[in-house]
Amino acid sequence: MLDLTKLANSMQGISQHLTLEAAAGIQRRKLAQQLLTAAYAQQAALVEKQKQWRDRILFNAATPVEPLNTCIDLPVPPKVHTVIATDGSQIAPNHHEIAYCYLLNIGRVMLHYGQNRQPLLDSLPEVFYRPEDLYVSRQWGIRTEEWMGYKRTASETVVLAELAGNAPMSVPTLAMVDGSLIYWFLEQLPHEARDRILPPIIDAWDRMQEFGIPIMGYLSATRSGEALNFLRLQACIHENPDCITYCPNQLEKLPCQVLEPLKDAALWTIELKPGQRSAFWRSSARITESYNTHSIYFCYVHVGTEIARIELPAWVAEDSVLLEQSLGLMLAQVQKGYGYPVALAEAHNQAVVRGGDRASFFALLEQQMIKAGLQNVAISYKEARKRGSIA
Repeated sequence: MLDLTKLANSMQGISQHLTLEAAAGIQRRKLAQQLLTAAYAQQAALVEKQKQWRDRILFNAATPVEPLNTCIDLPVPPKVHTVIATDGSQIAPNHHEIAYCYLLNIGRVMLHYGQNRQPLLDSLPEVFYRPEDLYVSRQWGIRTEEWMGYKRTASETVVLAELAGNAPMSVPTLAMVDGSLIYWFLEQLPHEARDRILPPIIDAWDRMQEFGIPIMGYLSATRSGEALNFLRLQACIHENPDCITYCPNQLEKLPCQVLEPLKDAALWTIELKPGQRSAFWRSSARITESYNTHSIYFCYVHVGTEIARIELPAWVAEDSVLLEQSLGLMLAQVQKGYGYPVALAEAHNQAVVRGGDRASFFALLEQQMIKAGLQNVAISYKEARKRGSIA
């Protein structure tokens, strides 16, 4: 139980701290604007330096593929269109439950606008209980709970491609996922483990490209700093950005880190008006080198309520017609969802596993175990005591 009296005493200094941070944030944004203006004047030279010294730069900086001062109004989307989306949820494995297994539940949404079609709103549950599902990740030092999250990411994309195959081909269609298309967590995985997760995702993207249905990653409240990291090249005090030679100790604050802890969205809050997008950037995350032809591009969009980061594969970003259409459909989704894409919100609602769903899942599992003739089907004594306090 939370003691609110003690909590109030421990929070007395927060308001003063936040006031000071807000003032410091204003100064950082002003400095970021100055660096952005200076970088625009020599953008080509900075991009060339980034390319030339890439192996010596120790921070991840995206590469602008349009002028840095780009601010473009998004187009009005076509009235007739379709939006598909997936999202996932899970029940994690627990040794104190009646059986050690886990559940993945993938929410599916297909919304048709301006068409005489019924929407699709449902979910696909899958239970994992075999030893090869539960313990395969242990050989790479990955906990089952973590592996479950990685499997969920792959399943969301595979199901999205299946939806794309059933979408009407005669109308503009957009496929959306909640979160990034850059799977940073894969960088830390051994190659054998990565090969279990990434290939199904790339295959799904290939199929969507064949269908001509663009996939888009939508990031709300993004904390990314890839674009501002490019401005570190402008702020570098050395002739060349050779971090390994000049700044080998990355644990200390470096001369080019003048904007820390400012993030990309804070700068584009100032630069963009509602309904506008920033320049497009190409991510230089090393994991994207394993994406075959699917390099990841991103931009920032003022959707009215916040600055959202929008990620697209190269084949979408490099097709001007498909790009503008996709961004227009995205903005329409945000407006319909009062600040967040309605298709993603509905996919989440279909996927989420609530307390009652969890109880029903284990009740069904218990029935199956008893039907199979198993004895002593019950939760652990520890779990039983936690669920029923005597205090």
